[in-house]
Amino acid sequence: MNKNDIGIIISGAAGQGLQTVGYVLAKALSRSGYEVFAWQEYESRIRGGSNSYMIRVGEKIAAAPIERFSIFLPLDAKSRAKYLPLLEDDGVLIEEREAAGREREATEGGPAVVTVPFQQIAEQQLGNKLYANTVAVGALAGILGMDLAVVNDILTEEFGRKGAEVTAANIAAAKAGYDLATAQTSAAQRWQLPSTSTSGAKYFISGNETLALGAAAAGCNFMSAYPMTPSTGIITFLSAYSRKLGVLTEQAEDEIAAINMAIGASYAGARAMTATSGGGFCLMTEGVSLAGMTETPMVIVLGQRPGPATGLPTRTEQGDLLFAINAGHGEFPKAVLAPADARDAFYKAARAFTLAEKYQIPVIVMTDQYLADAYSTIDLDPDLLLQAAAGAAQAVDGAAQAVEVAGGGDDQLAGNAGAGDGAEYYRYALTDSGISPRRFPGQGPQLVCCDSDEHDESGHITEDLQLRQKMVEKRMHKLEALRQEIAPPEAHLVEDVKIVLLSWGSSRSAVFEAVARLRAAGHKVGALHFTELWPLPDYTFAEGVRYYTVESNAGGQLARLLRGEYALRLAGSICRYDGLPLTSSYIVQSPVMTAALGNGGGMRHAQ
Repeated sequence: MNKNDIGIIISGAAGQGLQTVGYVLAKALSRSGYEVFAWQEYESRIRGGSNSYMIRVGEKIAAAPIERFSIFLPLDAKSRAKYLPLLEDDGVLIEEREAAGREREATEGGPAVVTVPFQQIAEQQLGNKLYANTVAVGALAGILGMDLAVVNDILTEEFGRKGAEVTAANIAAAKAGYDLATAQTSAAQRWQLPSTSTSGAKYFISGNETLALGAAAAGCNFMSAYPMTPSTGIITFLSAYSRKLGVLTEQAEDEIAAINMAIGASYAGARAMTATSGGGFCLMTEGVSLAGMTETPMVIVLGQRPGPATGLPTRTEQGDLLFAINAGHGEFPKAVLAPADARDAFYKAARAFTLAEKYQIPVIVMTDQYLADAYSTIDLDPDLLLQAAAGAAQAVDGAAQAVEVAGGGDDQLAGNAGAGDGAEYYRYALTDSGISPRRFPGQGPQLVCCDSDEHDESGHITEDLQLRQKMVEKRMHKLEALRQEIAPPEAHLVEDVKIVLLSWGSSRSAVFEAVARLRAAGHKVGALHFTELWPLPDYTFAEGVRYYTVESNAGGQLARLLRGEYALRLAGSICRYDGLPLTSSYIVQSPVMTAALGNGGGMRHAQ
């Protein structure tokens, strides 16, 4: 029993208000000063099915999913049967009185059962069964030993817009559940959280929301997108706060229109972005190529989910890494970033705009359903974050105009390319760095010309084959400087180890937690985690170490990338591709890891 790391699972059918119960409880826990991590498993349906809202809470926890839980609240029989095996033997089961006698009962030394007649209380005391879920929130708060006043504050925030009567009824419902749960003393004391003190400003926020804020902080003022799970939350968040953040949002008719709108906005001077998932990104790839040819800064968020085709639209996977790196026909430079968690998503979004504008390239930010939808407690100073992100983006505003134009130091040509005095503007002036001074239509009297055909320095179509070669070399030359700016993998406990786990994107917390568990068992294991994946930086891997990739896909895409770029010899790959996020237990208990620890070998893949 570890009261400093408690797992809570709430299950039910779609349409039962599962998200409301989970979110209110998780937000109240975060407001109480605890570290909270919450994620969801839900089916692709509006009503029915078996969904779950899972919460991990404690004074200091890993922001990673777990597979066993201390407290279980089922809202229906079907989901109860599905998730009951995940309840710890010393856990607490909270359910309606009429559920007694079903499937699994409390035994001596086993789970305790707390009976709370949610619907009966809601109907008889409050006159509406809709308050049953708030009764459940109160019961959970009672089991955890929370301050009910904090829960009431969250309920007031969530339901205040519905009027004082509804708010008061929800507060009464929570108190009824709280009192009934705490009255059952043996169970109520089993998993009470230890007291904690709040330090710093804490925010309970999702990956999609922090990414949206990072984009806004970097000066993004236009977003066009077509809704597609799991990236829809970005445009809905920016739309909700459009006036406050100064971002114009447009829901396009499809993904082709979305990316072309964003390219057009960027050409006109906006900091523009779009977001989609794998299927939508397929439609966007011609636009990615267009941004590459026209050297138009562009940020594209690719929220991954299991494919191919529609696949599992509400589950998670890391199956599009190589697709993103190679997206778009023809050869042109691009950058691919993959945030490690919600906090990192803020910075990576801001960095994406910096790189896009500095090098005039498309930048792809890769998330996934797990990272996009998961909520976590972030402890930070918002003013410093906003200043850092905005400052980084503003630093590139005039960077391209300072580039010297190649060709013998022609000052007049450089002036025309940059500031201009009415002479012809060379949008694609050949430079030593490959980056040409960039202007927007209306900044001066010159024509700002760009074309998807191969073009000359002024942007007009050309069939000159020698110039074609120079233009290809100009564009590709940007990769040299970009590569020097890409961050190396994050090294985690890699000194004096025999095994190093290689991971990328949203799996960092799970991998680092797995490393901690393995080291606690006496194994010499470390990790290298990549969040900037293309172009890969110059990096020297230590010799005498066995390397294993850990990723959420079937083909070991990170493994293929590292073999190709570094000629790295890998001992194997731990791959998960059932639609669920990686956990430390999955990694530690995988056949590959068992073999690696047991005999120094390892299978190719955990299949």
